[in-house]
Amino acid sequence: MKQVSEISATQFEQEVLNYQGKVLIDFYAPWCGPCKMIAPVVTQIAEQQPELKVVKIDADQAQSLMTQYSIRGIPTLLLMNNGELIDRKVGAASLKQVAEFVNQ
Repeated sequence: MKQVSEISATQFEQEVLNYQGKVLIDFYAPWCGPCKMIAPVVTQIAEQQPELKVVKIDADQAQSLMTQYSIRGIPTLLLMNNGELIDRKVGAASLKQVAEFVNQ
């Protein structure tokens, strides 16, 4: 079973920007209700799509990334490919919505 790994802002360049392929990034906070709702969806996507790298970042610990990517609300999902931002999705979403988002 594939795990969703939690990374810090200091690991972002190595884990995301330098990664060859698609990465789904879940910006969340432990106190955020909608973040807790989307967490199992993100885990299911990771399990269903082994070619997709899936990481979580605690928004409270990554203010520089929040600013860099103009993230104003959480949960925010960023989809990146070879270090380039493809798209973003803000707010809780269903498994179907997230699957469509990552498969664009």
